[in-house]
Amino acid sequence: MKQEYYSRYARQTILPQMGLEGQEKLSKAKVLVIGCGGLGGPVLSYLAAAGVGTIGLIEFDTVSLSNLHRQIIFETKDVGQQKIEIAKQRIQTLNPDVTVLTYNTQLTSKNALEIFSEFDLIVDGSDNFPTRYLVNDACEILNKPYVYGAIHQFEGQVSVFNYKGSCTYRDLYNTPPNPETAPNCAVGGVLGPIAGVIGSMQALEAIKIICNIESPLFNEIMVVEFQSMVFRKFKLTKNSERPKITALIDYEAFCSSKEKDSFAITKDELIALEKENINLIDIREPYEHEEFNIGGENIPMDEFNEESIKPNMKTILYCATGIRSKALARKLHKSTQNADVWYLDCSLKEFI
Repeated sequence: MKQEYYSRYARQTILPQMGLEGQEKLSKAKVLVIGCGGLGGPVLSYLAAAGVGTIGLIEFDTVSLSNLHRQIIFETKDVGQQKIEIAKQRIQTLNPDVTVLTYNTQLTSKNALEIFSEFDLIVDGSDNFPTRYLVNDACEILNKPYVYGAIHQFEGQVSVFNYKGSCTYRDLYNTPPNPETAPNCAVGGVLGPIAGVIGSMQALEAIKIICNIESPLFNEIMVVEFQSMVFRKFKLTKNSERPKITALIDYEAFCSSKEKDSFAITKDELIALEKENINLIDIREPYEHEEFNIGGENIPMDEFNEESIKPNMKTILYCATGIRSKALARKLHKSTQNADVWYLDCSLKEFI
């Protein structure tokens, strides 16, 4: 068994910065990875292959066909299955020496501190601002390093926050960006290899932290423009006047758009309406509608026109998160006089 151990990790222990001492540090490390998708997949693969002793997974979603172009730890046969179970199997197949802890749940302000307390560092593979602020604040409270990664179309970012008193995510974004200007992959789109590169960089930063290899990306952020293949590093400055985080909050409310529309409708308000009096329209793409919907007609956003609005009926638009339907509803209110058009201001995940 000893020889097998040496053989498995020989190509990395031969590095002078690593050695057997570094490998022992990896084998004793406990790393939590948030999300098993486009970023989480390569993070999990490389951490497991490197010999990280304990890897925690937190994920509550299932595999969909639209995931497969970038979430390469999954296969076509996995569609419809729990991501966390498939990811656990992949890790154990890749490296049986790794202990895998699973949390088949959504990360919330109620469970984050309890889960995070079991691990040495946190690697975030999420794709939304509420989760990033939640991860950041929980890491600050517990003094855990936070390996950050994000992708948007042809751009990616990587940084290490809360490492030896370094800057945090709130020093990068003190207030949440408008969600309409920074949509997730489902809205903005992304190429698979971009997720692979950024996720691999996150795994590398985690290994550098565990093995104390100089120098992790703390107090700076790497920004990659993949269309032109330009890599840039920017210095980050700690805001000494920012109050220390001492408690977790409602991050969905914190990150929601400050501008509220009078024609927004909540989940509870939609459920209370008489279905025969509403014109419910899913403005997502047909493949999204087929994967999951809450009823109504499917008219993709690009095909929607004023003729789709039925007279004497309340037209309610919906999409995956409310971002696309809000944009279309606002456009229609500007161009159409007295249009009875509303949008569902919530995520479809709330209906699952």
